[in-house]
Amino acid sequence: MAPRTKTPQPPAPHAADSHDLIRVHGARENNLKDVSIELPKRRLTVFTGVSGSGKSSLVFATIAAESQRLINETYPAFVQGFMPTQARPDVDVLDGLTTAIIVDQQRMGSDPRSTVGTATDANAMLRILFSRLGKPHIGPPGAFAFNVPSVTASGAITVERGNKKAVKATFSRTGGMCPRCEGRGSVSDIDLTQLYDDSKSIAEGAFTIPGWKSDSWWTVRIYAESGFLDPNKPIAKFTKREMQDFLYKEPTKVKVEGSTLTFEGLIPKIQKSFLSKDREAMQPHIREFVDRAVTFATCPECEGTRLTEGARSSKIKKISIADACSMEIRDLAEWVRGLDEPSVAPLLEALQQTLDSFVEIGLGYLALDRPSGTLSGGEAQRVKMIRHLGSSLTDVTYVFDEPTIGLHPHDIRRMNDLLLRLRDKGNTVLVVEHKPEAIAIADHVVDLGPGAGTAGGTVCFEGTLEGLRASDTVTGRHLDDRAVLKDEVRKPTGALEIRGATAHNLQDVDVDIPLGVLTVITGVAGSGKSSLVHGSIPAGENVISVDQSPIKGSRRSNPATYTGLLEPIRKAFAKANGVKPALFSANSEGACPTCNGAGVIFTDLGMMASVSSPCEDCEGKRFQPLVLDYHLGGRDISEVLAMSVTEAEEFFGTSGEAPLPAAHKILDRLADVGLGYLSLGQPLTTLSGGERQRLKLATHMADKGGVYVLDEPTTGLHLADVEQLLGLLDRLVDSGKSVIVIEHHQAVMAHADWIIDLGPGAGHDGGKIVFEGTPADLVAARSTLTGEHLAEYVGE
Repeated sequence: MAPRTKTPQPPAPHAADSHDLIRVHGARENNLKDVSIELPKRRLTVFTGVSGSGKSSLVFATIAAESQRLINETYPAFVQGFMPTQARPDVDVLDGLTTAIIVDQQRMGSDPRSTVGTATDANAMLRILFSRLGKPHIGPPGAFAFNVPSVTASGAITVERGNKKAVKATFSRTGGMCPRCEGRGSVSDIDLTQLYDDSKSIAEGAFTIPGWKSDSWWTVRIYAESGFLDPNKPIAKFTKREMQDFLYKEPTKVKVEGSTLTFEGLIPKIQKSFLSKDREAMQPHIREFVDRAVTFATCPECEGTRLTEGARSSKIKKISIADACSMEIRDLAEWVRGLDEPSVAPLLEALQQTLDSFVEIGLGYLALDRPSGTLSGGEAQRVKMIRHLGSSLTDVTYVFDEPTIGLHPHDIRRMNDLLLRLRDKGNTVLVVEHKPEAIAIADHVVDLGPGAGTAGGTVCFEGTLEGLRASDTVTGRHLDDRAVLKDEVRKPTGALEIRGATAHNLQDVDVDIPLGVLTVITGVAGSGKSSLVHGSIPAGENVISVDQSPIKGSRRSNPATYTGLLEPIRKAFAKANGVKPALFSANSEGACPTCNGAGVIFTDLGMMASVSSPCEDCEGKRFQPLVLDYHLGGRDISEVLAMSVTEAEEFFGTSGEAPLPAAHKILDRLADVGLGYLSLGQPLTTLSGGERQRLKLATHMADKGGVYVLDEPTTGLHLADVEQLLGLLDRLVDSGKSVIVIEHHQAVMAHADWIIDLGPGAGHDGGKIVFEGTPADLVAARSTLTGEHLAEYVGE
């Protein structure tokens, strides 16, 4: 008999292969309610849910934050002392974590010297390339850097060799910074009449600079008591010498009331305190002052290139580094591809890969000298992605925050391909997203909700896309929502004429933007939409622009303080109880003395994460006990701040416990923009990007302007909220306003009265008007990329 053969048993799975899940148990960060979930590794998981439902709290504040904290703990204590400290998230179990790389929507640094090239490695590589191949040779890489000034020094140095002796030595370093504009590309001229009133003396409060009060250290005390000036003499009567010291004196130590302080001329002081900051990063009243007092012009010496003449004279194949940085990146990539020099082959290969990544991710229209502060949120996020595209790392967790923001439907497909490529290399990809086109590529979907704020924070659904569609969750019900084209569009009441617009890539554009209707400006990313709207519409009293720039505010700022809602509430409390309004501010007299009105006590543990615990004296209410004895409508001030917008609307309404029309008006606007779930005292630092923009929109709705300019208001909005936004835009138009919206969302396009489509491509391939007309005409013509995608969306 033939011997019996045994079927070989499959080998037992290796213990290391059993860790293929990220397990989260009992997550309670922000509004999460004991969330427990298991996420598959090496798959693409999309997190959905209405704005404020807890997506970011789960993905960023819990999973990614703990991963980063654990990695930071592997560094020596000395190094940890220089790193941002992070507290452990409020969660019971976090298991199976891998290294997390976060690619979020935070705007890039708005330093005037920060550009797309300096924010990535492209500029550093170009500088090395020109220092090796540029003719004539002018020096090392620093000679091509606009952030490095040229330095020359000479003097005696002591040489410790045998007998010590002093020898004369000179030292020089060649930098690329233009000495006239200090590497900024523009120079400023200051209007002195905006700085002071020369008919007054310093003691009489001559200064008209924001924050310079007549009794502050910087004005009367230093300028008046320096001994260089007569504080009681009107500035107009200063002698030549006094005027020179007053305006231009070099920093000099002076004694003021027993303290040694630095006296400095007014012009250099203004340049350091105001002009060294980026205009976009300034507070509104400071920006207004700078716009009034300072005129900026292109630097005549470097012609805006930021570089010295030497750096501009060194060339490779007739191209200088200034020319290379001003080219569109896709053209620069072609130029680099044409360089064949074996001595720098590895450098050329790395530079080529970086530039190709820009093109691949849809940013080929940018130039390396574009200031990073001018990038939109979506562009900044994609610039951050570039360093990860060619990475050899695998088994990493990539975390993305709405990567489709600022992308035309045509570009979303390309972004989807990139996310899938990252996953296919063996990485875990976690994406917070609202767009159905991006949710469609998910291997696994997690839907949070059911509502926002305190009504959210639970997992409503977990599974496949088909399962989500069949589920009865808010996202599932709205996943296939499609706006329909209007049967009738409104008729314009006038037109805003733009003639010969050439900002950035616009090619001498003439266009009439209709007024009294909802106008949507569309086009692929980089086609010139923002340049047309923000760069060409004259900013006047009649134009209110609500953009995506971040709200400035600390954890002490909240919706009540930001919108001005707290003012009438404090006055009502004061009137009802016969006391001062300042008692009802946690940042003023009413603050709990133990925690200074913060509500929490922070314990600094050196290199360890500082620990925050609720203040024991005020129990986190932020006010001193005496203040909480005063009531309005049966509630104390801490109870009012803990209310949601919807509750407060009822409380302060005509039939509520404390009718207060001034407060009710502001609360109505907050509810109008879909923020009814926010609590009045919630710190601004905990709001999502979409919530912040809608908060800004709510505050601007009270302004008197007739033209509203909105920059992608659907950013961070759930499908279910888009309908509410369309209703709000309709109400604004029906009340006699003109609304101009830059938008990629097809629901907003379909709802428009008039569409202006820019293109046909991005960068120098764009900048032209490719369509003007109604959405129905655009769908019927299908003559542009936008037309094709909109026709597909409405099912025509």
